[in-house]
Amino acid sequence: MGMDKNTVIGFVLIGALLIGMFIINSRSNQAFLTEKKRIEDSIAATKPKIDPVAALADSVKTDSLVKAKNQLPAVFITDSVKEERLDTLENNLLKIVFTNKGGQPKKVELKKFKTFDGKPIMLDNGKFGKLSYLINTGVNTTTQTAEISFVSSSKVTNADKSESISFLLKDSTGKEISHHYTLKSDSYMVDFSISLNGADKLVSKNTINMLWQTETPQVEKDIKYERQQTHICYLEDDSYDFEYVGSGDDIKFDKGVNWLAVKQQFFVSALIAKNKFQTAAVKWEVPVDSLRIISQTTANCNIALPVGAIANVPMQLYYGPSDYNILRKENNKMENIVPYGSGVFAFVKYINRYFLLPAFDFLRKHIASMGMVIFLLTFLIRLITSPILYKSYLSGAKMKALKPEIDRLKEKHGDDKQGFSMDQMKLWKSAGVSPLGGCLPALLQIPIFMSLYYFFQSNISLRGENFLWATDLAAYDSIASLPFSIPFYGDHVSLFTITATLTSLVISIYSMSTMQDNSNPVMKYMPYIFPVLLLGVFNNLPSALTWYYTVSNTITLILQIIIQKYIINHEKILAQIEENRKKPVKQSKFQERMIAMQESNKKMQEQRKKGNKK
Repeated sequence: MGMDKNTVIGFVLIGALLIGMFIINSRSNQAFLTEKKRIEDSIAATKPKIDPVAALADSVKTDSLVKAKNQLPAVFITDSVKEERLDTLENNLLKIVFTNKGGQPKKVELKKFKTFDGKPIMLDNGKFGKLSYLINTGVNTTTQTAEISFVSSSKVTNADKSESISFLLKDSTGKEISHHYTLKSDSYMVDFSISLNGADKLVSKNTINMLWQTETPQVEKDIKYERQQTHICYLEDDSYDFEYVGSGDDIKFDKGVNWLAVKQQFFVSALIAKNKFQTAAVKWEVPVDSLRIISQTTANCNIALPVGAIANVPMQLYYGPSDYNILRKENNKMENIVPYGSGVFAFVKYINRYFLLPAFDFLRKHIASMGMVIFLLTFLIRLITSPILYKSYLSGAKMKALKPEIDRLKEKHGDDKQGFSMDQMKLWKSAGVSPLGGCLPALLQIPIFMSLYYFFQSNISLRGENFLWATDLAAYDSIASLPFSIPFYGDHVSLFTITATLTSLVISIYSMSTMQDNSNPVMKYMPYIFPVLLLGVFNNLPSALTWYYTVSNTITLILQIIIQKYIINHEKILAQIEENRKKPVKQSKFQERMIAMQESNKKMQEQRKKGNKK
């Protein structure tokens, strides 16, 4: 049997909700500060001492760097160095190049990923990126640490195979600033700590104002779609939220912030405070597309220090994929960055995390072709939801069996819609038919529909995987480029979108042929609206999603034919309806109130008619 009126309404609601979902950094790195040459004789020791807050003096030889931290040479912070020194920490996943200018990361390369055109992915390119904070350099004078050249130690390989490096500023009075970085093996997370000796004089009000700037380069082939998937993410007071990049904006935080992150479509740069940032403000700008930059983000984070001269600030930096399984291991709620559900459909993230992702990962471990993984995942989903589909078609069959009696009621009441509605409800109740039997099963499939929409857009495992003519299942498949752009469609032709649309159209046509009531011209053409919407909306979406819908529609059509032709017994349905009529009708209180209300409205209308005649 086909779709009844309520089933059609369900599909229209799905379409309406889907439409709602779709329609819902001056480069300034100073590069010419230099290192003061070391004082070559001891005469300087007899000269008047320079204010330690204004300068940090050079007092120890360079070759003592690797011996001990307190033997590192000191540097005047107001002086400049002639040469920039670069050092590298690396594991099998990350390569981070550090500069002694500011003792900060300069370049970050993800070694296991490439851009859409085969180039290395650089999450920080040194042009805009900055990790810096203000220190006191004189009376009423402050300087950003990014403008000061630190002295770097040699890289150290630790017993656990992690690599560490330190950067130091220090004077003869014992005041010092140390930046220490550790990169563990097989990790995208970098441990970063700032140690201050003389913190009460080096910073004001026992507060470090951390400046974090990061530039997000284009990685995927469609910069507009990648920008749509880019978020400014944060964990404020242990509660996760995010902002769309849009065309640029800013946000301020008055509560404690655990971490801030910039998530583009599949990659993340994040700054984490183990003891929370006291307050923070983030501003992001969106350059023109020709620069191939998604966004430029600047964050100012205030870190409260304990009262006293000595302070240590533990932080972390994350440069890596937006992968739920990887981020979950950090135990800081960063797995929320992966957008497996948001807004009114935030609840579907639990379907993705605890059902779809485990099933997908299991299939991926045993099957080489990602396209076949999606095929089998689709088959599994349709198999699980087939009882819902069966109930929907069974309800349609019952409604069709009652069509002759419904027609007679229409003739009997004519324009009296109130009377027709009352008798129709009584008929359904006596026959044991629920008017929502076809609508509710369709509505129950919306969470599955939306969970898959989020899943295939956010799963990095699909990135770079090819299947049939699609070269990247995480992007649209293009079989032809158009010389112009069509509104609501685009400038290319996606074949998987066409196959998804055609299979959806076939389902609609088949459903119309078995529909119990196609006399209403509006209802007659309503099922065709959703397939047409798919053509425009899905053309720019990942081919994994449109391949899924192609397979899903095909399986649905086959199940629909099998259920209606070979499983549903129409004679038994008629016999069951007749048997239900013999049983005493038990009405719920809600139904009793509805009937009473309808009867009351009917009497009021009759009285009005009599009053009008008089």
